[in-house]
Amino acid sequence: MLRGIALLTAALSLFAASVQAETYIVGSGGTYRPFEYENSQKQLEGFDIDIIKAIAKAENFEVKLVNTPWEGIFATLNSGDRDIIISGITITDKRQKMVDFSTPYFPAEQAIVVPSTSTIASLAALKTQKVGVVNSSTGDIVVSDELGKSSTAIKRFDNTPLMLQELYEDGIGAAVGDVGVVKYYIKTHPEKQFKLVSDAKFERQYFGIAVAKGNDALRNKINAGLKQIVADGTYAKIYRTWFDNNVPTLPAQ
Repeated sequence: MLRGIALLTAALSLFAASVQAETYIVGSGGTYRPFEYENSQKQLEGFDIDIIKAIAKAENFEVKLVNTPWEGIFATLNSGDRDIIISGITITDKRQKMVDFSTPYFPAEQAIVVPSTSTIASLAALKTQKVGVVNSSTGDIVVSDELGKSSTAIKRFDNTPLMLQELYEDGIGAAVGDVGVVKYYIKTHPEKQFKLVSDAKFERQYFGIAVAKGNDALRNKINAGLKQIVADGTYAKIYRTWFDNNVPTLPAQ
């Protein structure tokens, strides 16, 4: 009897070893706070990092995170150097010709940022304001279309923190930027008392997780994990940690 139990235990151990979780190499740029950035220990952290770890846990696979420069990041999938890329990647028709995307995991539209006492309620209202944008960003394009590219009312900055500091100091009356980045700034700088204003003219775009073209098995696994963490509340918990309580409703998973 004891021998039979020992043999069964050994067989179970061999089975467990044979079904060890697979490990996928995940590329992520470390320069887009709060989605992915390096901490003081040179480790990647951020919203995207928490999301891919949660998906991996839900689907019982492991991830090895590798800081990967944005330039050439898509090529690492086709070369096999990376299995997955999560790096604040907007899903576009052009990119869908190069890689396959998961279902959307984050709405990536633009947002207007104003002081909490401001009466600005639309993009059109910015025509009477000095408006800050990050140079050559989507926000820059949107505001340039509204006010005119050569408008002297547009003030361009190198990054979002500089732009929002200028807003705080009353150097501009409003700013337009990526909703995730400005939400994180507002969360971490509550003393500045900013608020967000949306506008129907802002195109709704989404971030997706990329895999190599044709890797349906891995894409399906990622989609299943994303669906699970949305359903069980993990996604909402991660979102609130990095942004606010206005957890978005994602397209059908």
